[in-house]
Amino acid sequence: MPKNLYFCKKQFNMKVAVVGVTGLVGTKMLQVLAERNFPVTALLPVASERSVGKEIAFKDKKYKVVGMQDAIDAKPAVALFSAGGGTSLEWAPRFAAAGITVIDNSSAWRMDKEKKLVVPEVNGHVITASDKIIANPNCSTIQMVVVLKPLHDKYKIKRVVVSTYQSVTGTGVKAVEQMMNERKGIVGEMAYKYPIDQNAIPQIDVFTDNGYTKEEMKMVNETKKIMGDDSILVTATCVRIPTMGGHSESVNIEFENDFVLDDIKTLLAKSPGVVVQDDIDHFIYPMPLTAHDKDETFVGRIRRDETRANTLNCWIVSDNLRKGAATNAIQIAEELLKRNLL
Repeated sequence: MPKNLYFCKKQFNMKVAVVGVTGLVGTKMLQVLAERNFPVTALLPVASERSVGKEIAFKDKKYKVVGMQDAIDAKPAVALFSAGGGTSLEWAPRFAAAGITVIDNSSAWRMDKEKKLVVPEVNGHVITASDKIIANPNCSTIQMVVVLKPLHDKYKIKRVVVSTYQSVTGTGVKAVEQMMNERKGIVGEMAYKYPIDQNAIPQIDVFTDNGYTKEEMKMVNETKKIMGDDSILVTATCVRIPTMGGHSESVNIEFENDFVLDDIKTLLAKSPGVVVQDDIDHFIYPMPLTAHDKDETFVGRIRRDETRANTLNCWIVSDNLRKGAATNAIQIAEELLKRNLL
């Protein structure tokens, strides 16, 4: 894990709030903050009123959960939000008004024209000192654009066709419990309309008027915003599957310009945040099992689409709780620190 030496200041004071600290992503944020040596000098674990007063552990210390207003009054430098869209819409502006920089993991602010939607490896440069609410993109979008960005810069992407195979952890604790209960033959509370174990559900989030789900439209619209190019055409099908290690994506990419396959692999291997796992002779390719609890985005099965000119197929996998949520949020905070914006 990075030592983040640029944080080494003698008189450094970095108070950090984690909002939604008791959820899957909030818990993962604490883990990633510790692993990446983010310079937390004081932690404010924040959750709903029913969790106030509970204790959570961070770096061998115990901290009591506080409520929203107490967190604002404590004046943290940054607040990492993962508490749902409704909470973010209500509380993020209040934190921002108090001068606190909010990095929000919900969908609440992603397509707001006034808010930046950031993946540091792709468009970290767009953040300015005036950005007090910064949106963390959708998990499935993040891992895709990390791979698309260097390819777009060199070959110019025309069209992307993506099918996702997404972990139950993307839904939350309730979904994990449903899957594990089903594996044990226990009848319990359902996060999904149907059983998830030994199943694949071709619906993530609600359906929209065009027949696509909100998750699918997030991938369409967020990709254009993050990449800064509305000309990129994206069509998506998002599927929930009974796995926990991360999200997988089958991605078909059509370029304006032709490419040499080995050049693609070399380019991706040099790209920040990307690990190429593409050795079919030895059965090496990305999987949720091997991507679990890692910060990188893994790409493999890289091959030319033989049915269409200038078109590539690949397989992209990343841990949706880490790069797809907690890690990306903390990388945004690291970007702010590096540029003296916190």
